[in-house]
Amino acid sequence: MRLASTHATVQRIWTVHLRPQTGGPALTCPRCAHSPVLPAASARSAALTHLARHARADALPGHLRTCQCRTRGCHWHPRHRGCAGPVLLALTCDRSGRAWRLADACAACAAAMSHTAVVPPTLLAGGRAQSAAGRARPARTAPVFGPAEQQRVREMLTYLATALPRFSSPAARLLALQCALRADRHGQIRLPHGFLRGMRLHGHAELWLELERAGWLHRPSRRCSPVQAQLLDAAVLHQAPGRTGRVRAAQWALHPTPLALPPALPSALRLTALALAAHSASGAGGGELDVLTRQCGQPPQQLEDLLDQLVRARLVTAWHHHDSGEVRWELPAHSPAGEDSARSEAFSRQPRSSP
Repeated sequence: MRLASTHATVQRIWTVHLRPQTGGPALTCPRCAHSPVLPAASARSAALTHLARHARADALPGHLRTCQCRTRGCHWHPRHRGCAGPVLLALTCDRSGRAWRLADACAACAAAMSHTAVVPPTLLAGGRAQSAAGRARPARTAPVFGPAEQQRVREMLTYLATALPRFSSPAARLLALQCALRADRHGQIRLPHGFLRGMRLHGHAELWLELERAGWLHRPSRRCSPVQAQLLDAAVLHQAPGRTGRVRAAQWALHPTPLALPPALPSALRLTALALAAHSASGAGGGELDVLTRQCGQPPQQLEDLLDQLVRARLVTAWHHHDSGEVRWELPAHSPAGEDSARSEAFSRQPRSSP
C-alpha cells in the first residue's frame, strides 16, 4: 500500500517574457498583473531580478523541493539516465533571450538542459543571511584562500555564464567577475588603475563599453580615478557572505591555487585556466563540457584547443574528453619559480592580441 505524502507538491517554476514593443520591451510574468516597459539596455537585468524576487518570496525548505523538470515530463532537455543529485535552481533562457525560466531541477536534469546555468544559493540570500554568514567565521581566523573562495568563484562563473550575453569576450568576463565580487552592497565598483594594469586590462575602454552595452553595468564618468562603475544586475547585490569574503574570492581568482598563471597569459587562456582551477581538487579536476564552454564563453572545439595550449604551457599536465561528455584533467604537482618565470617570458614574447 502506498502511503500518502504529508506535503503537497509545491510548484517552483517562474517565467518571464520580454515582449518587444514601441518604447522598449515589456516584461510579462504569469504571476504578476502589471507589465512594465523597460529600457532595452536594462531589460535582461530586470528579468533576472524579477525571477530572483519570486524565488526569494517562495522560499521552501530543501527537503520539500522537488525536480520540476521531472514533474513536467522532462521535456526541457534530451533524454538521460534519470534524476540524480541535489535539487538546484536552474536559470534557462531561449535562443533569442526574450524568455527566461527559473525552476527547481535536480543536478542531472540541470546539466542536460541547454542555455542553462545553475544559480548559486548565495545570489538569493537576503540581508539577514548575509549578516549571519559574515558572523559565522571571524576574518582573523579564516584562511586568505581556501575551498570557500574557490566555490564562490565557481558559483559566480556559473551565474555570469547566463547573466552575460553568449558573445561576451573572455576579457570582459574576467572584468565582470572582479566587478561582481568587489562591488559594495550598493553595487558600486572602484578599481584602481594599478589593479587593472596587473590584470593587463588597463586602457581597454572597449571592455567597459561591452559590459555597458550588455546592460550589466554603467560608468557615470570616463575620467574618474580610480575607475568607478555601477552594477545594474540587481541579483548580484544579494550575495552572501559579505564583501570581505567576496574580496578574498576575487583575490583567489587572480592567483587560482594550485595554478600559477603568468601575467602575460592571454585572457582566453586565463579564463579557461581559472575555470579549471575552480573545478579542481588535489591536483586533478573535472566537469561537464557544456558547463565549461558556457563559463569560458567558447565553443567546444575552441575550448579543446585552449586546453591543448594550457598543456603546452605546462599549466595542465593532461586532459581527456570522455564519451559521457565529461572533461577530466590533471594539474602539475608543483610550480617551481623558475618554471613560472619561463612561462611568463614565453608568453610575453608572443604577439600581443586584443584581450
